[in-house]
Amino acid sequence: MPKDDIDVDAQARIAALVAEMAVQGRGRDEPVRSTMAYVGDRWSALILLVLDTGAWNHAPLRRVLSEISHEGAISQRVLTLKLRSLERDGFVVRSVSTDVPPRVSYGLSDTGTGLVGQVRGMIDWVAGQKAAILAARNRFDAG
Repeated sequence: MPKDDIDVDAQARIAALVAEMAVQGRGRDEPVRSTMAYVGDRWSALILLVLDTGAWNHAPLRRVLSEISHEGAISQRVLTLKLRSLERDGFVVRSVSTDVPPRVSYGLSDTGTGLVGQVRGMIDWVAGQKAAILAARNRFDAG
């Protein structure tokens, strides 16, 4: 879109957004991008919400996610990849017991607990906007 098609106020707001993005980072692996992706992807937010109830071993975590998700069953591979990604960014802590055989459990870090608080805030906001969202969908679908 040519700059001439954008009013001066919008141009200023776009410039501010570009400056903010320069500070936050525009790269694919920037924390702001990966963290927002967790909130919106198919499994990560649900994994974080379940881990907010306490530490879980892999198999029971997979089972409960599959039971409560509208998406159906999560594969062992996908769960492992999601947990590793969340661990890499410091939201999940992986603990290995000294038992024989060793048992691995996953829980939230302090950073993960903070992210869950933000996710719950978003859920609360959406719940408060549910009627407006549904009305907008109905208007759109009707027209």
